Amino acid sequence: MLIHLLSVGRRMPAWVEAGVAEYARRLPPDCALRLLEIEPARRGRGKASPAQVSRWQAEEGERLLRAVPAGALVVALDERGRAWSTVELSSQLADWLAGGRDVALLVGGADGLAAACLARAERRWSLSPLTFPHGLVRVILAEQLYRAWSILRGHPYHRGD
Repeated sequence: MLIHLLSVGRRMPAWVEAGVAEYARRLPPDCALRLLEIEPARRGRGKASPAQVSRWQAEEGERLLRAVPAGALVVALDERGRAWSTVELSSQLADWLAGGRDVALLVGGADGLAAACLARAERRWSLSPLTFPHGLVRVILAEQLYRAWSILRGHPYHRGD
């Protein structure tokens, strides 16, 4: 199984790239994490109208959906999604591994995910009711996936519950 982290945004700080790479490196080939950066919509300066925001969301959503591999389980990162504890995430990961499908995690741009992405998603996952910078979301996702995998394997990395 391959986990595709499809995230709108480019030119992340070095600490983001290093964090994602570190946790991706720790995951085994049968649970590999692959980051694919999706080009954000071009935005002008100044306050945007609701129509512009909607157009940008739709454009980014089309790019995200085009990047979803055929047959992949689509999980949208959405503040209105279900929050999973780390142990619940490890259970989700076990189900994903047993299911044999790749997984595509969709992370929207500055204006969130397009309605088409939310409609396409088979699951919606909320990391927190807080709002995080997009780069930090990448690192959190990579770390939590590694932690969930470590729970499944009885690895000492996770010392919680």
